Amino acid sequence: MKKFIAIITLLLSTSFFVSAQDIDKQEIKATIQKLFDGMRASDKTAVENVFAPNAQLFTIVGGEGETNVRKGKLEDFLNAIAAPHELVFDERIWSYKIETDGMLATAWTEYTFFLGEHMSHCGVNAFQLYKADEEWLILQITDTRKKYDCKTEPTNNSQLTKELDLLLDNWHKAAAKADADAYFGKIAESGIYLGTDKTERWTKEKFWSFAKPYFDKGKAWDFKATKRDIVFGENNKYAWFDELLDTWMGTCRGSGVLKFENGEWLIEQYNLTVTVPNDKIQDVIKAIGENTK
Repeated sequence: MKKFIAIITLLLSTSFFVSAQDIDKQEIKATIQKLFDGMRASDKTAVENVFAPNAQLFTIVGGEGETNVRKGKLEDFLNAIAAPHELVFDERIWSYKIETDGMLATAWTEYTFFLGEHMSHCGVNAFQLYKADEEWLILQITDTRKKYDCKTEPTNNSQLTKELDLLLDNWHKAAAKADADAYFGKIAESGIYLGTDKTERWTKEKFWSFAKPYFDKGKAWDFKATKRDIVFGENNKYAWFDELLDTWMGTCRGSGVLKFENGEWLIEQYNLTVTVPNDKIQDVIKAIGENTK
């Protein structure tokens, strides 16, 4: 019996450790995505908030048998983001390799940098991050740059599916944490939210009017996706998704449309419905007092 208990304890502790590592990796990826979302939005404050105060930037420059290390200044980088510019600074990430050890993490990302729709250069970013006050911050970025053999589209949709999975997961988490900027920042200005009531067809502005009292209380709603399917349109500019959600109403279904524009994915439409087992539908019809016969 003691041996059995020891095995169970070991399995549970190992499971917890793996789960904690997975959560850390999701948070690290979210920090990196905030950096590039901020660059695309020319939001100096958002970018500055993901860096440690003493963060450093390096670029490895090679050519004609020489390799040099060029050191950049974080302040210059932030000022370049804030300075007026017509073309969007769009750094697209194709892959993530993340390793953690306690409060220290490294992340290796392949990227291509676009000025608007024009491909500028590509390479890899090597991030060092640390966890401070439950938040992952960037200590250092070292990158490489080249103008040849650069990806301009994902080689397959598996990486893009993971990216949108994370986007939608973080979107739901933002509601649970009452982070209005993160939540409504992922809805397009022309976005439409369809609620469970037949009267609830809201523009972004009307949805905010409905949701604001909940966000002001410090917690809106806590929806967790248990299953999700995503399909992509031509050239990966649109994505359609549907998901099953664990909610206070029971199992709900969310579905919607995402559009890639100006270097970022935004929700154009979201439709929330309550699922009803077939053998309970008559009870539901009676409860709401409507019969469609």
